Amino acid sequence: MRRALLALAVGLWGLLGVPLSAWAARTVSVAVISAADDPRYASRRMEQGYPGQPQGRAVEGMQLAAKDAEFELGESELALSVKDVVLPTAADLPMALAELKKAEVHYLVADLPEPALRELVRTAPAVLGDVIVFNTGLAEDSLRAEACSAVLLHTFPSRQMEMDAIAQYLAARNWRKVLMLQGPRPGDALMQQAFGRSAKRYGLKIVQTKPFKLSGDPRERDLANVRLLTSDKDHDVVAVMDSDGEFARTVPYATQWPRPVVGASGLTSLAWHPQWERYGGPQLTRRFRKQFQRLMQGQDWAAWMAGKAITTVLADDPKASVAEQLRKLRGATVFLDGFKGQRLSFRPWDGQLRQPILLSDGDGVIATAPVDGVLHPKDVLDTLGVDVQESQCKQRP
Repeated sequence: MRRALLALAVGLWGLLGVPLSAWAARTVSVAVISAADDPRYASRRMEQGYPGQPQGRAVEGMQLAAKDAEFELGESELALSVKDVVLPTAADLPMALAELKKAEVHYLVADLPEPALRELVRTAPAVLGDVIVFNTGLAEDSLRAEACSAVLLHTFPSRQMEMDAIAQYLAARNWRKVLMLQGPRPGDALMQQAFGRSAKRYGLKIVQTKPFKLSGDPRERDLANVRLLTSDKDHDVVAVMDSDGEFARTVPYATQWPRPVVGASGLTSLAWHPQWERYGGPQLTRRFRKQFQRLMQGQDWAAWMAGKAITTVLADDPKASVAEQLRKLRGATVFLDGFKGQRLSFRPWDGQLRQPILLSDGDGVIATAPVDGVLHPKDVLDTLGVDVQESQCKQRP
């Protein structure tokens, strides 16, 4: 009887010109935009597997989130559809946005180098109208400060959050005298600046800063000699500011004196680690590994969190406009479960996702930040990164 009624209903809808697809869930499209020439994904760099570096494209984290969303969005008769947009060059962005406009896409997950992300944030609202852009792989503090945007949300932690996490741990262990080794790249300088702010905030003393350099010039050999660089004894810990990671890998267990190493090697601060064993972490890691045959990294988790954010606002109010959804996310009225043990939300002042940071020795997670004993008048997660009174971001939705 039920089959007959269903067949009759389908036949009537067909006569009325209503397609059968109207019975299915409404599809909400999410575009993951990446660049074919992104140096982060160069084959040689991927083979090195430096701590904190991506091991695969963000689209895979978003695809897992879309699959996870099937249950949460089922009652709303919605489904996430992931579009994998790979730009041959940065110059192809306008054409890609034009195609996304035709497809009525309003959610963008950015897996891009910094210049391309800035251009995306600048041009996407004019082409697509109301839009939400998620940064899932860049730690640059400038993207949360003078270069912030009202439409840009960050699920990947900032560099300042990463350095604050390390500084909190060192202060808790009373390892307060820091020997800093700094590389010659612009990214190394940004790491040094962030760590300097963290050291001041948590009472660490940088006793000395020494430059390092990997070079084939015999005259510069001493600049890569770890024992020579760490020969002074008056320090508790060695902090390596190496955005590339190649030199940092050589430092642990090679210092002149028995000292722990932190920063780009040794003890590192991460958004995610595949050996995170609490709050549902193993289940998430297993689902990702089963689907993509590799381990989940911080960038994958950040892309998955972007999908979680989209899913959560859609489930909360399926009829809300994209602009309303953005205001809810930036207004910290929507809370997310990131499998890290605390409710996560976006900071209203810069769009950064509040989140615990995992501290890893490479093999596993040895601690999390904020560490026990660190206090904040409102939200202890705001002890990581830039707080409201320090923020230089003036953009609001």
